[in-house]
This record gives sequence, structure tokens and C-alpha cells, in this order.
Amino acid sequence: MLKNKTALVTGSTSGIGLGIAKALARQGANIVLNGFGDVEGPKAEIAALGVKVAYHGADMSRVDQIEDMVKFAQAQWGSLDILVNNAGIQHVSKIENFPTERWDAIIAINLSSAFHTTRYALPAMQAANWGRIINVASVHGLVGSAEKSAYVAAKHGVVGLTKVTALENATTGVTCNAICPGWVLTPLVQKQVDAKAAALGLSNEDAKKVLLGEKEPSMQFTTPEELGELAVFFCSAAGNNVRGVAWNMDGGWVAQ
Repeated sequence: MLKNKTALVTGSTSGIGLGIAKALARQGANIVLNGFGDVEGPKAEIAALGVKVAYHGADMSRVDQIEDMVKFAQAQWGSLDILVNNAGIQHVSKIENFPTERWDAIIAINLSSAFHTTRYALPAMQAANWGRIINVASVHGLVGSAEKSAYVAAKHGVVGLTKVTALENATTGVTCNAICPGWVLTPLVQKQVDAKAAALGLSNEDAKKVLLGEKEPSMQFTTPEELGELAVFFCSAAGNNVRGVAWNMDGGWVAQ
């Protein structure tokens, strides 16, 4: 379905981003990965799916590096057709104790980076009259949780950016939508599970149940593979007129 398309997925060396990259690769898209940590492992996983793969190590808090990454992705195989803004970080603290440098970093990486990648990628997508911009927001783009002021503010901003991008391109072949996951057992969430286990003196499995029980009626984590299939849907012909949605995959979290 996506043969000869190129997808850039930020924050894609693990977790949700890697899950989405692999789902797009299964449909034939060539992939540009971005992120920290192990790079060769994810590259090998993508290559094993029979597509081309490249990597750019842009720091998503640096505008100049973001611009270079988008140009790199456009140059690899002739076009950048799918942009998935997934890079994100987290910090948990009450507002009065929230370190200002952590606030600035979360806004930069979780929100501003999506704006910059979008503004650099859009002109070529508009010229081709086809493109898919998929912003990985969060259930926290739709509702709040205590002690996550920067993350919630950034993810609400991502949902707003998604709507505006969709509206500005509504008569074109370029769409923009947001995926809003609930709990996904990524390394980021595993740290929260570990902290809860330590604080409450629980096993890791019991801490997971406590975490899920607080918010997610299904009592199960959404998987990166499930989120990847939603991204594939947005890229399909069935998604041609899906524009500006914030699609929560959250086990009933927002339905309460």
C-alpha cells in the first residue's frame, strides 16, 4: 500500500515510534529513523521487512538539526511522504516544584519539534498534493492528570496544532491527524511502573495493575503494534477524508 513512499518517524529507536515505523514498513514504506540509544538493532528490524532504512540523529530540541533531518529524509529516496511526530520526554512534579528547565525541554521536544518538522515538510507535500502528518499526542492531549503540567500542556498543544494543520490543508491531499494513546508499556511508562512499585512496596506486575486501575477501564496496555496499525489506516485511502482528529486508543480512559 505504501510502496515507494518515505516515512520519517521521530523518536523511533524504541517503543511507540519503532512500532509505528515497523507497521509502515510492512506496507512497503521506506523508513527514516530518529532517536537515541541503540540504532543498529532497530535499523536491522526495519531492513528485515524488505524496505530501505536510514537514520538521522537530530536532537529534537534543536531547530537547525530538525531542519537538517527533514532535508535528509527528503533527499534519501526523492520525497518525504509521511511524517510521524512521536519524539517525547516526561517529568513528573507539582507545578510549584516543577524545574523550569524540564518545562522548557518538554515543550521543546513534545510540542515545538512537531511544529518545526511540519513547517519544513509541508511545502513538498503540498506540491505533490499528497502527504500524511501523524502526531503522536496522548490521552493527556484530551484530559489532564496531576503532576504532569508540562506534558499535558504540550500534548494539548499537539492536538491543537493537528487541527490547525488539517484545516490549512483541508482542500489538498495532505492530511494531519493525532493518535492519543493511553498507557503503553514503553520504557518511559516502565519507569513510572518501577517508581510505583518502589513507593508502594509492590511487585512489578502488581504495580502495573495499580497503574492501569487508576485510569484505564480495560486493564490492559495498548501496544505499539496497535498504534502502528492506526497510523497505517491514516495513510490508507480509507483515511483520505479523516482530517484533524484526535483518535484516542486508551482502553476507555476518556469515556469515563
